[in-house]
Amino acid sequence: MASALIHCSLYNAYKNASPEQNKPPKTAQFKRKTTRKSPFIKRAQSKTSFKPLVRPNDLNITRDLCGFVESGLMGNALDMFEKMNRSDTFIWNVIIRGYTNNGLFQEAIDFYYRMECEGIRSDNFTFPFVIKACGELLALIVGQKVHGKLIKIGLDLDVYVCNFLIDMYLKIGFIELAEKVFDEMPVRDLVSWNSMVSGYQIDGDGLSSLMCFKEMLQLGNKADRFGMISALGACSIEHCLRSGMEIHCQVIRSELELDIMVQTSLIDMYGKCGKVDYAERVFNRIYSKNIVAWNAMIGGYALNNYFFESFACLKRMQEDDKVIPDVITMINLLPSCSQSGALLEGKSIHGFAIRKMFLPYLVLETALVDMYGKCGELKLAEHVFNQMNEKNTVSWNTMVAAYVQNEQYKEALKMFQHILNEPLKPDAITIASVLPAVAELASRSEGKQIHSYIMKLGLGSNTFISNAIVYMYAKCGDLQTAREFFDGMVCKDVVSWNTMIMAYAIHGFGRTSIQFFSEMRGKGFKPNGSTFVSLLTACSISGLIDEGWGFFNSMKVEYGIDPGIEHYGCMLDLLGRNGNLDEAKCFIEEMPLVPTARIWGSLLAASRNHNNVVLAELAARHILSLKHDNTGCYVLLSNMYAEAGRWEDVDRIKYLMKEQGLVKTVGCSMVDINGRSESFINQDRSHAHTNLIYDVLDILLKKIGEDIYLHSLTKFRPLDVAKKRGNSPEYHSVKLAICFGLISTAIGNPVIVRKNTRICEDCHRAAKKISQVTKREIVVGDAKVFHHFRDGCCSCRDYW
Repeated sequence: MASALIHCSLYNAYKNASPEQNKPPKTAQFKRKTTRKSPFIKRAQSKTSFKPLVRPNDLNITRDLCGFVESGLMGNALDMFEKMNRSDTFIWNVIIRGYTNNGLFQEAIDFYYRMECEGIRSDNFTFPFVIKACGELLALIVGQKVHGKLIKIGLDLDVYVCNFLIDMYLKIGFIELAEKVFDEMPVRDLVSWNSMVSGYQIDGDGLSSLMCFKEMLQLGNKADRFGMISALGACSIEHCLRSGMEIHCQVIRSELELDIMVQTSLIDMYGKCGKVDYAERVFNRIYSKNIVAWNAMIGGYALNNYFFESFACLKRMQEDDKVIPDVITMINLLPSCSQSGALLEGKSIHGFAIRKMFLPYLVLETALVDMYGKCGELKLAEHVFNQMNEKNTVSWNTMVAAYVQNEQYKEALKMFQHILNEPLKPDAITIASVLPAVAELASRSEGKQIHSYIMKLGLGSNTFISNAIVYMYAKCGDLQTAREFFDGMVCKDVVSWNTMIMAYAIHGFGRTSIQFFSEMRGKGFKPNGSTFVSLLTACSISGLIDEGWGFFNSMKVEYGIDPGIEHYGCMLDLLGRNGNLDEAKCFIEEMPLVPTARIWGSLLAASRNHNNVVLAELAARHILSLKHDNTGCYVLLSNMYAEAGRWEDVDRIKYLMKEQGLVKTVGCSMVDINGRSESFINQDRSHAHTNLIYDVLDILLKKIGEDIYLHSLTKFRPLDVAKKRGNSPEYHSVKLAICFGLISTAIGNPVIVRKNTRICEDCHRAAKKISQVTKREIVVGDAKVFHHFRDGCCSCRDYW
């Protein structure tokens, strides 16, 4: 925008020049033109059939040339130029300006080179348009050559030329070079400051933008609408409400509160800072609202989870102001659909975009991928992604996140490999998106490889990435490395502390999680909703009932945080795991929120653990009514019916599963050895070292006094016991993985095993005894919690 202002001022200087100003001065340079006239005419006459040349002081012809340029008739202008005496810098500048203003940037640069070859001296009116052409073409090398020429002829300190240089470097993306030009300027005007404030903001560095804006004011410069708009954009990036409100005060003092562009920037800033009511106040004061203002308000609602308000705003926009939605409207509406799971509305937006021919449009297509991914429609997300003509890093990141959100972790890793093979460079969001996939796959070796890649990219100090690394190591069972990395972080935020609290929670160290919470508050960090999810999870896993109720009740009273469905789910887990099933049922009935499948699933799991068939059937009916993925629901019910001897119900459940094409999840245990992940299933004999594994297991079972547990087979019909005996717990996948880990790792190192389902009582008891006999720490992470077995004891204290 700064360059546009300079461009207009230079254009008007040429356009409004008086005849006397256009007339070449009577200098020695002018005399040199006359001395070169005779031989030039002779050469011209021999090639142009003796057509007379236009003299440089013919002001009418010069005005005609400017007229052609102003009208965009560059062909006519160039024909006239070729017939003129080309020793005058002014007419060269007119042509270069014309090429640049008409978007013919390469032609402008080529014409500048021709000017140099013919020995015409460039001046401070030549270079701004040449520099602008370099910026539009992202031609860094050419731009630096022009910059070098400026230094050579002493124009590198001209304020107008420097402003164009700053704008060029910012457009190309070399903000350091723009800073260097800015810092070396002896005199800076408002355009110089606005360019840097805007440049930092566009580059995503909101903090530097605000610091530059503040320095500009401290040096006595009065901000105009352009500077304030850029500074408000910086506040939006940094979510800096206080600075935004200070700028709002300056807007009022400068009498710019009725400027539609400034008002729109204020709406955007307040919306991104979470102050939707403030944004509404500014919005309601706009007398004549345009599409940009409406879009900003819709975006503010969507960003703050005001689903119904965003669509109501769309309706008012169409009915009250008769404004037709554009592609930005669609982009701003889609987050509302993503957050609320409103798939039907999202599909409607997609259909509207197709009818209005908004597609292909990169940002809109990326928003559609995000919406479908968050709504669980992975196939549709893949379809939109594969149809995209152009993809950038954000598009790839969104598809990776969609796979992770839908638990397609292997596909997420494959997508990451595709990104590495693309010319695009992965960024911090790419890495943070793929690390959870590595964590969920328990691939510690791959996690270490990505960690090394992160350090190679120089992203090791990025707090966002660091938080993901801590989470990855914790989920892979390596709590010690997670803690060491956390302690080494230079910059920690509330997410860092939340991640570490959750890490100790899922490893069964609830008391340590609470201690971390106290330390977090002592460091001055204010807990948020996610903090309490981590805390309540810790209390649930460790059976800390009183502490859990204390944290739950303090959320609203002490911190002003309304409990969400996640917090109610954690409390239900806490009640259910402790056996308070009646209280858990009443808790669900009294919830102010509508129970989800996750809520009823917690009650079902608790009923299964405490053999309450009646309550389990109630929870299952609710889960099935919600049309949720119900494979686990059927399996739990089937096992409970079998243990109760209700074989007809077992057959009925099996028939329903077969009818719906549901398959029971096969239990699998994994262990990382020498950078490779080895997997085992029950009775697995496919491994290359099967004989050795089974020999070691037999020896261990004898040492710990374990035998075939017939009592664990009582859930089968008497006639089936003999058939099921071969699937006895002594050869469960957890034990096979532990044995392979013991013989494949150095003595003294812990053995880390991950299981995709809940560990059974037999394996839990055996792991405790094996840790005592072998004097090795054994870590087994199941679908819920990590068990640290050491010296015959488990970190969960047999509460899981």
